Amino acid sequence: MQRPCGFASPRQGHLLVCRPTQRPFTTSRPRPLDKISNAQHQTRGGSRRNPVVQAVVLSPSVQGAAPSAEAGKKGYDAIIIGAGMGGLTAASQLAVRGAKVLVLERYTIPGGSAGHFKREGYTFDVGSSMMFGFGKEGTTNLMTRALESVGKHLDTIPDPTQIHYHLPVSKAHPDGLHVRVWRDYEEFVEELTACFPHEAKGIRGFYGECWKVFNALNSLELKSLEEPRYLLQQFVRAPLACLTLAAYVGVNAGDVARKHIKDPELLKFIDIECYCWSTVAAVDTPMINAGMVFCDRHYGGINYPKGGVGRIAELLVDGIEERGGEVRYRAGVQRILVENAPADGDPGEQSSRAVGVVLTDGTEIRAKTVISNATRWDTFGRLISEEQMPEAEKLFRGRYKLAPSFLSIHAGVKEQVLPPGTDCHHIVVEDWARMEEPLGTLFVSIPSLLDAGLSPEGTHLFHAFAPDWVADWTGLEPKAYEAKKERTADAIFKRLEAAFPGLAEATVYREVGSPRTHRRFLNRKDGSYGPIPSRRPRGMLGMPFNRTAIPGLYCVGDSTFPGQGVNAVVFSGFGCGHRVACDLGLEQGFPALDGPYNMLLGAIRDRV
Repeated sequence: MQRPCGFASPRQGHLLVCRPTQRPFTTSRPRPLDKISNAQHQTRGGSRRNPVVQAVVLSPSVQGAAPSAEAGKKGYDAIIIGAGMGGLTAASQLAVRGAKVLVLERYTIPGGSAGHFKREGYTFDVGSSMMFGFGKEGTTNLMTRALESVGKHLDTIPDPTQIHYHLPVSKAHPDGLHVRVWRDYEEFVEELTACFPHEAKGIRGFYGECWKVFNALNSLELKSLEEPRYLLQQFVRAPLACLTLAAYVGVNAGDVARKHIKDPELLKFIDIECYCWSTVAAVDTPMINAGMVFCDRHYGGINYPKGGVGRIAELLVDGIEERGGEVRYRAGVQRILVENAPADGDPGEQSSRAVGVVLTDGTEIRAKTVISNATRWDTFGRLISEEQMPEAEKLFRGRYKLAPSFLSIHAGVKEQVLPPGTDCHHIVVEDWARMEEPLGTLFVSIPSLLDAGLSPEGTHLFHAFAPDWVADWTGLEPKAYEAKKERTADAIFKRLEAAFPGLAEATVYREVGSPRTHRRFLNRKDGSYGPIPSRRPRGMLGMPFNRTAIPGLYCVGDSTFPGQGVNAVVFSGFGCGHRVACDLGLEQGFPALDGPYNMLLGAIRDRV
């Protein structure tokens, strides 16, 4: 990737950045294709080999240039490391309560894996385009609620289907198992039952239990489960819902499925239903998460944000800044400062606590609290030294391991290759035995079918991705690395021809990102999607919440309850913002119960 170059601008206090119009995300060189003429290259703003350079003026708040000494001495209520969706949600919830917040983002755009980038007229989502949480009713519409909390609104486009599954051939399904998950629940159940008529009762039994979980969640205000006052209030208001969730919190979806379903192929279908967002089979997927996903797709629906997924993060940033918060880009954090400081509630007693951060340029910034939106592997071991790692984090690493990263292909295709009625989201599995292997499951998103403004006229954007491990991409020389990316992408497109005939020939633009790309640009250890159980979990009982064993330090995002997925990390952000607000005295808590209750939570979690 050609690195941006900065030089002084005549406009004092601003930085002029020269960057190619292409490639702010992936490192693969866009692939020139014979069917694109040189004239087409020029009309799109230059050839791929010699991209046009734009001058972009960045305001001081986004420069990421070395802050002044005064900036380093400022005190903040909270520093948030990373402008991913969890971090931005936590920051927004604190900002609306009057906290002085500073978000530090190493990259040039917000959103992390829920960001987007532009290439030659295409607006590509970095990660998934399948958005939950934009419903209008209930409490699980967390995207809507996050934006509304900072006075923002984002138009969305409803998707009539969540996923179109293309699954392996079997005796019962000699042409393969093809199932659409329709927005309408009854329509979905009828289609699945038509494939497995002998399991009609089992299908309704399993998904019926998912609805029990979802309806309980959807009746509660979703805040911090670490805050006892909130929990007591919710129990008084909705005791049955709280007891329902308590009954399922230690249960996995696979165990519930096996109570109702006997057909092995249908159980495999439940596995891919879980794997497509948890990257583990149903037996390792918490029932709480399954209930949320399997029902919200019908209750609130899958709704695509107009203009691209990255608009969510952009609007949250606007809302944070309008409420006095700061968001800085190109502001990498070197380490979290942990020092002896007055203990909470006893100024005369000293304890080790997080007091701020040191940036990669050496600038020190102080705050009352620090919230890390990095993974726990990056937070403890990189931002916090191994010597300072609490015992609870060592136990966490015994329960969870890193999920794989992804191999991503962002492409533009001629619109005629996608016939009318083509669905936006697809999952392709050719062999159940390879579902969890590297590149074994193929994911496809075509959001321009919903929002035509995402791609040039006459084309659609086509995002294909598959789980893969960074270890398979290390130690390669540059030429070998680029060749492997193109070779792997060719093989994936060849496999997708069964579902999309003529795909390769219709491709007019393509670039490839490996797990190394995700590691570099998302700043995540091994480019990982997040944590997955290293042994059979007991539902959600082993997943940590937002507080850590280091006072003043919190974690947010997919390494905290309730785990992976954009809506899930937004949930984590709501919980974190609430817990930190209570600890800062910005919201009423129950301090007398905090200590004993959190000791109980830790004891349960660390013994699972």
